[in-house]
Amino acid sequence: MLPQDKKLYETLSDEELILRFQKEDNDAFSQLVTRYKDRLVNFLFRYTGGRDEAEDIAQDTFLRLYRLKHTYKEVGKFSSWFYTIALNQAKSHKRDKLRHKAISMNQTYGEDEREMEFPSDTRLPDEDIMAEDENFYIQKAINSLEEKHKEIIILRDIQDMEYEEIAGILKIPVGTVKSRINRARESLKVMLERTHKPKRISPNIKQS
Repeated sequence: MLPQDKKLYETLSDEELILRFQKEDNDAFSQLVTRYKDRLVNFLFRYTGGRDEAEDIAQDTFLRLYRLKHTYKEVGKFSSWFYTIALNQAKSHKRDKLRHKAISMNQTYGEDEREMEFPSDTRLPDEDIMAEDENFYIQKAINSLEEKHKEIIILRDIQDMEYEEIAGILKIPVGTVKSRINRARESLKVMLERTHKPKRISPNIKQS
């Protein structure tokens, strides 16, 4: 891509880029990847709790975008459509992970009648360092939330999305979005106060 073309693509909206991509303009796709890559990995990291896992799902999401480009309709906002794909990929990955874990545990139990051994709770040095960071506590609390509360906290308070956009992604009314966000924030607050050091926690959780 020539420098002048790169500048042009940077000025185009998401919706203009996806429409160009639907016409087989791969430079438009590259610009969408550049624009969304970091935000997407951050979203997926908050959802899964693992950096490598988040990056894998992000790759799958962009591959899915490539294959599904013609399903995007011009009337909708691209970011809502894209994050719907990402959330579905994350949920699918989580189901597969739980399924494989269940199969693995069944095989272990079936092949060996001895008591199963689980990983020790002993903390590693890196974990002690992470524990000093308030983000560690916040992320751990987010991971412990009920699924519907976790996803809405991430979309609203971390991805900073508007109520209407969240409603489009989750396929629920705006009123439900607002009430669910309030319940999710309350659950997160209780989780932090109950399981971590509340005097050291000051999460950037919005109040509206």
